[in-house]
Amino acid sequence: MKKKLNSGFAGFLMSLLIILPSVSNGQSEKAVTKKYLRELPRVPVSNALQKYKMTGLYTNMDLYGNFTDKTKVIGDYTRGLENGFVTWNNIYISNSNNFSEPFPAGTKQEYMENIKYVPSPKMVEDAEAFKNFPSSPENIYARNLIWDMMSFEIFAWSYYDSLKLNEPYIIPDITGQFNIADIGKYSHNKIMLCWKGISEINDELCAIIDFTAIDNKIELRLDQIKTKGTEQYWGNILVSLKTKNIEHAEMYSGTIQEIEVKGMKDKFLVKTIRELEVNRIQ
Repeated sequence: MKKKLNSGFAGFLMSLLIILPSVSNGQSEKAVTKKYLRELPRVPVSNALQKYKMTGLYTNMDLYGNFTDKTKVIGDYTRGLENGFVTWNNIYISNSNNFSEPFPAGTKQEYMENIKYVPSPKMVEDAEAFKNFPSSPENIYARNLIWDMMSFEIFAWSYYDSLKLNEPYIIPDITGQFNIADIGKYSHNKIMLCWKGISEINDELCAIIDFTAIDNKIELRLDQIKTKGTEQYWGNILVSLKTKNIEHAEMYSGTIQEIEVKGMKDKFLVKTIRELEVNRIQ
C-alpha cells in the first residue's frame, strides 16, 4: 500500500513539473504582452546629441533589368544641437559602371560640410535652403540625404502616439503634390505606417515601425536633365522605447522615370533601385 502511495505521489509531482512551467511561461508571455505590446510608451523625443551614418546605394537599369551604372552616397548626420539644429559632415559621392566591383573612394561634397538647419518643411520646399548647392544632377543625391533623414524622423515621431500593434495607420496630412525646392514636383498617393512589434539593437528595446508609400509621382527639372515618372518606397525604423532615439532605419525604393537630356534627340526610360541604411554611431 505504501509503495503504491509513493508511486502515486511521484506521479502527482511529475504532473506539477509539467504544468507549472507551462503556467509560468503563459504568465510570462502575458506580462510581456501587457508591458510591451499593448501600446507604445509615451516618452518625449530625446534632446541628447546623436550621430548617425547614412549610406545610400542607387542602381540604375533599363526596363529589362540590365545594369547601366551605380552610385554610392554616404554622410554623417548629427542631431541634438542647440535650439533644435542638425548638421551634416563627410558627404562623399562615388560612381561606378561595373556592377560587381567595389566603389572608388568618391568625391567629398564640400558644399554640404557643416550645413546646419532646423528640420522643417522649409528644407523641402524653399529653394533658398539650397542656394549653395551646385546645379549638377549629382546634387540630388546630397539633397536626398536631408529629405530621407527628415522622412525617417517624421515617420518615427510625428504619428507615434497614433500607432497600434499590427494596425495600419494612413498618414492623413501628407498627400497631394508639393514643390521640391526649385527642381521639381512630388506627389504622394498614400503613406501607411504600422507598428509591427518589438526588437533589440544597440542594447535598446525598440519598436519596429514599418512604412509604405506606393504610386507616388515625381518630376524633376534640372539644367541638363528633365525627368518624369513614379516611385514606390518602403522600409522600417527601430525606435528606442526608452529614449525614442532612432537606433536604426532602412528604406528601399523603386523608381521608373522617362529621362530627357539636353542635346539628345530621344528620351529614354530608367529604372532606379535605391537602398538606404541609417546606423547610429553615437
